[in-house]
Amino acid sequence: MSQYFTDVFAVSQRVLERHGAFNVSLVADLPLFVDPFLVFNSRKRRYRALHRDIVRYLEFLFEKAKSQELSPELVNAWYRFPEIEENWLGFSKTGNRGHGLGPKFAGALHSNLGVLFGGLNDSRITKDVHLEKLCLVSDRVGRDNISDFTNNLIHGYLLEFTSAFAEKHIPPAKRRRRTVRRVRFNYRTESWEADSFDLPVHEGRHVLLTPRDLLTKDDTWINKSDLFEDFDSIPDAIPNPQLRAQIDNYFRGLLPKRTKKPPTKEQRNDAISRTLRQFPDLIDYYIRNKEEHGDEAVTLSSGRVEDSRQLFVEQARGLTETLAKETRFYQTEPNSLEAARQRVMFLKDAIENKGCHRIFYVKGKPIQREADLQVLYRLTWLDTSFDVSREVNDGRGPVDFKVSRGRRDKVLVEMKLADNAHLERNLARQTAIYEKASDAPRSLKVILFFSDAELARVRRILRKLKLERDQDIQLIDARAGNKPSGSRA
Repeated sequence: MSQYFTDVFAVSQRVLERHGAFNVSLVADLPLFVDPFLVFNSRKRRYRALHRDIVRYLEFLFEKAKSQELSPELVNAWYRFPEIEENWLGFSKTGNRGHGLGPKFAGALHSNLGVLFGGLNDSRITKDVHLEKLCLVSDRVGRDNISDFTNNLIHGYLLEFTSAFAEKHIPPAKRRRRTVRRVRFNYRTESWEADSFDLPVHEGRHVLLTPRDLLTKDDTWINKSDLFEDFDSIPDAIPNPQLRAQIDNYFRGLLPKRTKKPPTKEQRNDAISRTLRQFPDLIDYYIRNKEEHGDEAVTLSSGRVEDSRQLFVEQARGLTETLAKETRFYQTEPNSLEAARQRVMFLKDAIENKGCHRIFYVKGKPIQREADLQVLYRLTWLDTSFDVSREVNDGRGPVDFKVSRGRRDKVLVEMKLADNAHLERNLARQTAIYEKASDAPRSLKVILFFSDAELARVRRILRKLKLERDQDIQLIDARAGNKPSGSRA
């Protein structure tokens, strides 16, 4: 089954691990990404040099922004980047092609360049500049933007890392000398340069490897969620007691008064946002605390990457191998509706009867992420003649999957968790809207539940909508307490 890098290029998992690379799928992106903090915090001299290269480029942009008004052409050349889709990682919704960094990111970066360097003033609050700070000060920048920008700025290293492996372990028939654009920035000509590398090639496109010790899942180490959750402890890091008292007084004054109930999460977050705008150094003290606990970032990310390897490589490989051995999925394919339904029913059987529910649990607790179920479903579509697209938007909002073969043979697939707050609305009207927009006559709805309470909620919704007997709605039971001890698929 030619699904993963090691399968396609006939190299052993051990050899790839010795090189330090993650075994990516060449069917669909896996939800891992480069965290620039791991580049900054590494004990490896080469990684630390990469982080200095990132900061140098930001310094270049900062100086140019101060000294001249940039033309649209220069903004496009210096601020906007494509997603590096050849690494098969990240947040792409269709195969491995994402949207890259467009005008919203360019505008957010340009307008906040001064803020990025704020922690490096005379007081030297932070040790270095961190691109992730953009996520803390701008709602227009997310972790996917940070990862795409970082990948572009370390593109040359990723190419060297992959080429070194390819030249040693991949036969000449499976690699090519490729000229790649935007490899490194030339500060003399103020432009991006191309270069040539020996690279592994699959279906006419080169493939990039990424060091697993630069990868994480879910969020960067420096992130807005932690900033808000840890807000109460941040002022304690400020050495000036008078300033600490002023911050505490200002924050408390923003919370509701004369009420016995504690403030809601929304009220508290609003007060935090206003306090951060009034005292922006708080963000830098939060970042410094993250710098001082960098070893925790390494441990956390390493665990997340290993969990992802188990889920999306080992377990998913088992799923597809079982499909190949026990079904005719990969020999003959019916129409799109039946092909989509077969894979849904296989996942249902594997999760409910063959122990595969375990892949949704970490340390005994359910993961409960729709995206993980969607990735597993997409990985079952290797070697298919169908076009299987994720998060397709045909004008009325994105749908999880559109499976099609030609203009007339289409089906939509929606995958939801039972505790999704919008589940009833989705079942009542949203999928019908998607069907009309996509010219798809049918759609499948898959609902994954982890508890008796979630199952009861779904059944109430289905009764209310008179959908209890709808064959296009499939419930998947991922409860841990009612499963046989059978072997894993």
